[in-house]
Amino acid sequence: MAEHRQSRKRRYITWGVAGAAVLAGAGIAAQNSMAATTWPAQKTYTGRAFDACTAPSLAAMKAWNTGFYGAAAVYIGGRNRGCAQPNLTASWVKSVNAVGWKLIPLYVGAQPPCQTSSNPEKFTAATAASLGASNAGDAVAKAAALGMKAGSPIYLDMEPYDITNKACNDAVLTYVRSFTKTLRAKTYRAGYYGFSSSSAKAIATATDKTDLPGNLWYALWDKQNTTTADWPWGATQYTNHSRGHQYMVNSKESRGGYTITVDRNAWDAPVALVG
Repeated sequence: MAEHRQSRKRRYITWGVAGAAVLAGAGIAAQNSMAATTWPAQKTYTGRAFDACTAPSLAAMKAWNTGFYGAAAVYIGGRNRGCAQPNLTASWVKSVNAVGWKLIPLYVGAQPPCQTSSNPEKFTAATAASLGASNAGDAVAKAAALGMKAGSPIYLDMEPYDITNKACNDAVLTYVRSFTKTLRAKTYRAGYYGFSSSSAKAIATATDKTDLPGNLWYALWDKQNTTTADWPWGATQYTNHSRGHQYMVNSKESRGGYTITVDRNAWDAPVALVG
């Protein structure tokens, strides 16, 4: 996201190559697809959220608690996670939650075989299902260790790729379905971060909706703080508090004496259950 895994310039280039800019079972019903499981109630946040490569210090989070942002996305794991997380501990999560922050868990899993950037972990058509399951298991373990309880969402970060490459796109869908199914089996809600022109578009426009995430966080850097006015797909998709929109990146902002470079997001979707 932003320069967290690729430079902004490189991501704009990749985004353009991937293409220009429906999910059925929208909303909470799609997120709770394991009928026999008793799901904790969804915790929804609606408002501005930020994401930063490294989770800020507790002091910075307290200083930034001015009301402009109400939620923060944090990178809980994944071999492709771009930054160290010295602040991100169970104690930090409990403390920022007590201050009033809502948290959005983000996991940078394996990336597509046709993606041009180098990554420590990529899947292939042959490994997509198994890696999806193992990555999801790791994501749940990481979330639980931080005090993010069952019923929390975990958003899978999928960077841009060429969705017109059918073999590659099919492998992505296999991986995402496996990741999602594994999360749901462990009573965690499935979310997905991707670009409106490529990785998010692949999910939103997939013909087969089986085991696709119930929450979609789309990157569209148009500086519009909305999850509706610029929504790229059908109006009935991902309704009922299931959308996030990354609308601005690499914004250097100062509050209370702490300067952090963040991405801005409009949020109307689930956040972590902490306790």
